[in-house]
Amino acid sequence: MSAGQARPADAQPEQDLARAAALLAPAEGAAEQPGPAQPCTPPPQADSVGKALRRVMNPAHGASLLRRGWRCLRQRGPQALAREVSYRVDLMRKGESWRFRADIPLRRELKAQAQEEFPRMPKVSIVVPLYNTPIKYLKQMIASVRAQSYKNWELVLVDASTPAYAAVGKTASRVRDSRIKYCRIAKNEGISANTNVGLAEAEGDYLALLDHDDVLSPNALYEAVKAINDGADVVYSDEIVLDEKLKNLGEYHFKPDFSPDTLRGCNYITHFLVFSRDLLARAGGGEDPAFDGAQDYDLTLRLTEHAAKVAHVPKVLYYWRRHAGSTAGNMEAKPYALEAGAKAVQAQLGRLGLAGQVQPIDGCPGAYRTIYEARAEESVSVLIPNKDHVEDLKRCLAGLYKNAGWSNLEVIVIENNSADPATTAFYAAAKEHLPGLRLVRYEGPFNFSAINNFGARFARGRHLLLLNNDVAFETPDFIREMVSYSQRPDVGAVGAKLFYPDGTVQHAGVFVGLGGSAGHNHKGHPRDSAGDMYRLATAQNMSAVTGACLMVKKSLYDALGGLDEENFAVAYNDVDFCLRLRGQGYLNVMTPFAAGIHYESKSRGDDTHAGGEKQARYEAEKARFVEKYRDLIDAGDPYYNPHFTTLYENYGYK
Repeated sequence: MSAGQARPADAQPEQDLARAAALLAPAEGAAEQPGPAQPCTPPPQADSVGKALRRVMNPAHGASLLRRGWRCLRQRGPQALAREVSYRVDLMRKGESWRFRADIPLRRELKAQAQEEFPRMPKVSIVVPLYNTPIKYLKQMIASVRAQSYKNWELVLVDASTPAYAAVGKTASRVRDSRIKYCRIAKNEGISANTNVGLAEAEGDYLALLDHDDVLSPNALYEAVKAINDGADVVYSDEIVLDEKLKNLGEYHFKPDFSPDTLRGCNYITHFLVFSRDLLARAGGGEDPAFDGAQDYDLTLRLTEHAAKVAHVPKVLYYWRRHAGSTAGNMEAKPYALEAGAKAVQAQLGRLGLAGQVQPIDGCPGAYRTIYEARAEESVSVLIPNKDHVEDLKRCLAGLYKNAGWSNLEVIVIENNSADPATTAFYAAAKEHLPGLRLVRYEGPFNFSAINNFGARFARGRHLLLLNNDVAFETPDFIREMVSYSQRPDVGAVGAKLFYPDGTVQHAGVFVGLGGSAGHNHKGHPRDSAGDMYRLATAQNMSAVTGACLMVKKSLYDALGGLDEENFAVAYNDVDFCLRLRGQGYLNVMTPFAAGIHYESKSRGDDTHAGGEKQARYEAEKARFVEKYRDLIDAGDPYYNPHFTTLYENYGYK
């Protein structure tokens, strides 16, 4: 290996900014058309004129657009507002245009960033392994780094190209910029070993990884250093997948904030990754060749295990080029990469002392399921409130006893003022024939929180499962699955994936802020949908899960005083409870591998549009919830990207 000599810089900030603008600006007269989407990922949805007009005419959507426009004008000025209006018009005329949704900064903003002085101005070393890189891609990548508004950077190019690609080294060597270090290595040792050469050559206190065929947004380093000054030692951003010409949209990767269970399900972090040199040392050093194909995934898992603060910048700072030779092109064509990803997650389980097995998920390349071992001593008490509706209860109990997959179980039916004699007869027969079933009586008026709190007093299990009588489980071993998460000391509530009878998604976790209060993840999506970035196919950290099927350690339930009987008798009690758990530092988890049908409020009716006393009570509880959690709602759900709409529960774009 030979390290190249530093060369005098001849680039000026104005030229760099102009180069960035030229790189990412639309070609004159070019039409923007959505590109192909990855398997299991919904493609960007283009609005027709009629559909877009109907959305604008919707009072809630129109009001949201006005608020966004006013905020854009105040924060970024008339030029940014004009671009936002142009984007909306183009959206109606010809569909999605990624260039405006992608947070590309204005030129005046880049100039201001170039002049800004942070308390800490660390050197960031960007490490790029080169291997037979197409010259056009190489030039675009280098230009995007030189165009950064933050100037204290170093670009380390590690070239392992074959002799037939000698032009790669010649092109890199011709760039006159003292911040670029070119290293030629005689033999290609693989992506991990080559990257480690660059990490060793790097001089910066912070390190970043960039693929040789991708490009950065000109504000990428500025945003990363801004997060570093807020205490982060790992920073990642949103990204966009484009075609090989960097013209047409493949898909957006709008990500949640750091979510360890979500990360074990798939490497949603990927790019743009920046981390401290000290953290890299604590995490065991550079990339491990044993995980080639998923080496960045392994590194990310190790870094986040040791990080004091993992920061997510919800802006598109990275442009991932999809072509035949890239991972973004078709991960299914690289089975070794899928196997390496499973190995990376398995290795993390070993480091964390978590017993379990990791396996790829069929049909979702790059997604993984962790089957944690569930300890046999983890006893479970199932609490089922019931008033008449014998057929619902029969179906619920049948699914429970057939599919629980757990013998250390008691079932407590909490009787609440049933009037049908058939109910009494069924209770007698059930107690005789169903092992571990008990009946307790709550005499007061219907109050979901109070009924469950009452039932919990009789529970002998280490874990409580709050279960509606109109839920019928279909997946085998669903209680075993939920126990495997609930037993972890870092986990608070565990929820299941529930479908409407028509097979569409009813519940896959709860986001705060949807509809102005709280709403469901991917509500209404088809049963077989994997969701955005596999968020319906893998275990997810969520702000809350539904009380229709919620497991929690009894010790935590008791410590928090159970559900709030006074303020949330019927609605929002589950979300409030989960947010109190989150406030204590616990992770809430939704697992799609515990799934069933929820006959949504069938046994009581829907309070949200019931009229009269029921609806008035619902609206009052909603108002109390919004008042209590106004700060969280305004800040935005950490597990829900701000690029997505909060008006609907369909995971649509704003």
